[in-house]
Amino acid sequence: MKDEFAFIRSIQPDRHHQPTVVAGIGDDAALYDGEDGWHEIATVDTLAEDIHFSRKTMTPYQTGHRALAVNISDIAAMGGRPVFYLVSVSVPKAGTWREEELQEMYRGMSDLAAKYEMDLIGGDTNATYDKLVVSVTVIGRVEKGVKLLRTNARPGDTVFVTGPVGSSAAGLQLLLDEGLEAEKENKRAQAHQTPMPQVQAGRIIAGSGLRTALNDISDGLASEAHEIANASGVAMELEWALIPHELDGEERQKEWALFGGEDFQLIGCAGENDTEKLRQLFEAEGLKLYPIGTVTEGTGVWLTDGKERTRLDKGGYNHFT
Repeated sequence: MKDEFAFIRSIQPDRHHQPTVVAGIGDDAALYDGEDGWHEIATVDTLAEDIHFSRKTMTPYQTGHRALAVNISDIAAMGGRPVFYLVSVSVPKAGTWREEELQEMYRGMSDLAAKYEMDLIGGDTNATYDKLVVSVTVIGRVEKGVKLLRTNARPGDTVFVTGPVGSSAAGLQLLLDEGLEAEKENKRAQAHQTPMPQVQAGRIIAGSGLRTALNDISDGLASEAHEIANASGVAMELEWALIPHELDGEERQKEWALFGGEDFQLIGCAGENDTEKLRQLFEAEGLKLYPIGTVTEGTGVWLTDGKERTRLDKGGYNHFT
């Protein structure tokens, strides 16, 4: 990249979707009006090349899509609607990323943002001696009084997920084995490269007014189940036969479905009758809700497969292990 400021001008939106924007990119900081009756939600994720993404398995466009999607998914898990995003990118001085590729990365974000009428309102661009690093912050909003927190689970609740799990991990393995050519018309590869956050599902749950614990499945189903169970001081009993996946016939289907992560579906807990109400609300919008177990007193997460009951380790991805 020869000119940082010219690059910033090139990614500056020519219009804003949100009428609350007073000043976006182009000043020292973004300026926007708040809205009465809403909580603000803020989340940030950093993706480092060859740790979170690889050019062997993802195009620059897909890298941009994914970098924004992981943050939108956090907003969805709070029942919110994403509104603004900011992007900080550290570009290797070695020139391993051409400006055209960086433009494609931003286009991947912009196309996904347009689906939710989100505005890019700021960020930072600098250089690094190592790999590309992309950090995205997303600002969202949810109605006051809506708190879909991990601490909300209670014994007797039903555990549910909003869609199939394990496809992203299976897609990553496919891409590692076969390279980018594997992506064409392959649902598993697409599940890894261009995941879709479950914003609509989160908004349905937020609008229901029902007590619900909610988490997005970024680090794996087992890991996220533990997060809710630990936060709420309860145990969970999951049934393998009820967990939705599209991995029949695969030797590693349990590993991918339980520990693969990065599906960005939602896992939640609600009262048994409330879960049925949620299922009906989902069905009315053309979506599905999948009960996969129950919340009990005690500690830990357990998996029943036929007659066998085993303790399910947290597993999933951990940066420091």
